[in-house]
Amino acid sequence: MPIISRRLRTALLATASAALVAAALPSPVPLGIGDPLFPHLGNPGYDVLSYDIGLTYHGSNSKPLDAVTRIDARTTEPLDRINLDFARGTVRTVEINGQRADFAVADEDLVVQPPGRLQAGAPLHITVQHTSDPNDGKDSGGWLRTADGLAMANQADAAHRVFPSNDHPADKAYFTFRITAPKDLTVVANGLPAGTARQDAETTWTYRTEHPMATELAQVTIGRSAVLKRTGPHGLPVRDVVPSADREQLEPWLSKTPGQLEWMERQVGRYPFETYGLLVAATDTGFELETQTLSLFERSLFTRTAFPKWYVESIMVHELAHQWFGDSVSPQAWSDLWLNEGHASWYEARYAEEHANKPLESRMHDAYIRSDGWRAAGGPPARPDVPAPGHKLSLFRPVVYDGSALILYALRQEIGEAAFDRLERSWVKEHQDSNAATADFVRLASQTAGRDLTSFFDGWLYGKKTPPMPRHPDWHSAKPDGQR
Repeated sequence: MPIISRRLRTALLATASAALVAAALPSPVPLGIGDPLFPHLGNPGYDVLSYDIGLTYHGSNSKPLDAVTRIDARTTEPLDRINLDFARGTVRTVEINGQRADFAVADEDLVVQPPGRLQAGAPLHITVQHTSDPNDGKDSGGWLRTADGLAMANQADAAHRVFPSNDHPADKAYFTFRITAPKDLTVVANGLPAGTARQDAETTWTYRTEHPMATELAQVTIGRSAVLKRTGPHGLPVRDVVPSADREQLEPWLSKTPGQLEWMERQVGRYPFETYGLLVAATDTGFELETQTLSLFERSLFTRTAFPKWYVESIMVHELAHQWFGDSVSPQAWSDLWLNEGHASWYEARYAEEHANKPLESRMHDAYIRSDGWRAAGGPPARPDVPAPGHKLSLFRPVVYDGSALILYALRQEIGEAAFDRLERSWVKEHQDSNAATADFVRLASQTAGRDLTSFFDGWLYGKKTPPMPRHPDWHSAKPDGQR
């Protein structure tokens, strides 16, 4: 009989164990919290308080990482089973409150059988030993392979392709990351550094967030990077993570961040987190991403000469504005996405008007002309069409960007600039570190304006046609293609 290596024997035992566990859990089914756009995303019955995510990177961005995810939560109802969102990795063991638990996989859910029925209000400590695979051959989010390592792009429903989680922005939690990588690589994650430990040829880096975070905003970058530090308003630590070879070329752009932070604070109030900075990655994604405290940018945005200077700066402000709108104040459901992208597009346009002589009114007029076509193609801003299977990023359509900034322009026209500015500041202050829905915005806007704005918002948020623009009776929307 041939000798079986220890690694192969361990893998065979894990496979056999998983098969036995699956047999022990009859008919595991995926669950969700009822989000109309992502029906199986998130899980009922518990509230996550914190994640502690340990990842070991073995030097290749095409090989699975070894991982341990620890979740501290509290049950909100009696539970016989616990569902976690997880895909694109092998689960080795699961423990519930220190005891081994049976588990099975159903679609993109990890279904766990606790040793006994859990009562409502009970503490819940989950430990999952697993792998985290960056190489599935699909463009479905999660790990993003860069020229020299990895980064994350988890929006909208892909964090669970990296680590087990309650993967919906309605359940925000604190995060600790413990990342082990070869000693010649640099690791940065959300939040602030909490120490490094060197052992032989590897270094373990630890980061912690000081504010709760949605899973879709998690960020870990591993690579041959330089970390550039500067100071923002009120002594805010600003750190940028860039390819080491590009630090001088990128510095003129990175140096603009403190001034952009000051500009945003003048609009809506103090920056809501413990640090900020840009993660510039050598990869092609087609998008930038507002990962909390460390926004992800493609290297080509700053190095391609085709992009005008004003455009690049306004995109930087777009992702910065998301730290208030989308990150600190997170959507209650994905149909509230217009609140994220509409506000980020609004401040992007405002910044371009003030710093590059790009009139806001012209941009909004152009958006108004296109608005009916955008609504026909993707649904109204606050009731977007469900994205097609396998094309989740199609949710990020023009109607939730300038089509939603147009709502804010109409609102300012309706209630006046002074009331609008009070509303913006009140919104981010009242809902800091929490979730808010479209109905909350309508309620606060009405309170700020001193009158009920429900009927005003109904047309702008849910109408198939764009309502008349206040103070601009001459504005008309073009008919969608194919209509007469």
